[in-house]
Amino acid sequence: MALSSDINIKNKKASFEYQLLDKYVAGIRLLGTEIKSIREGKANINDSFCSFFDDGLYIRNMHIAEYSMGSFYNHEAKRDRQLLLTKKELKKLKEKGEERGFTIVPLRIFISSRGFAKVEIALAQGKKDFDKRETIKERDVKRELDRVMKF
Repeated sequence: MALSSDINIKNKKASFEYQLLDKYVAGIRLLGTEIKSIREGKANINDSFCSFFDDGLYIRNMHIAEYSMGSFYNHEAKRDRQLLLTKKELKKLKEKGEERGFTIVPLRIFISSRGFAKVEIALAQGKKDFDKRETIKERDVKRELDRVMKF
């Protein structure tokens, strides 16, 4: 069983596909077998996104594998899960999220020091192709500089 600090499930595509503007940390409303699967590190947020339903923010398309020791009480792997934020944060995200070109993407899932599953989300704006090429170029230059500095 992994320690709480070991769980850090990342969405690596998010920083490449989007320009991240504001970051928030939200709790997730989970079932018992879901938190056990997350503690085992069996979750994936690569294709997930966030949207508003009934004045609540939900994370959609997040895959949490069924718990191996679960019985018929096991959960659905790709159900919508509610994110827990303050009313002020929800209002701000809803206003910005409705503007053209903005979206809310999950960045990583982690276990807090108190043992709760948290998700870091960001208000993001999609990058154009030339921005993505610029990101690749900057990463290559940084890698080359790090290689030169070691010697």
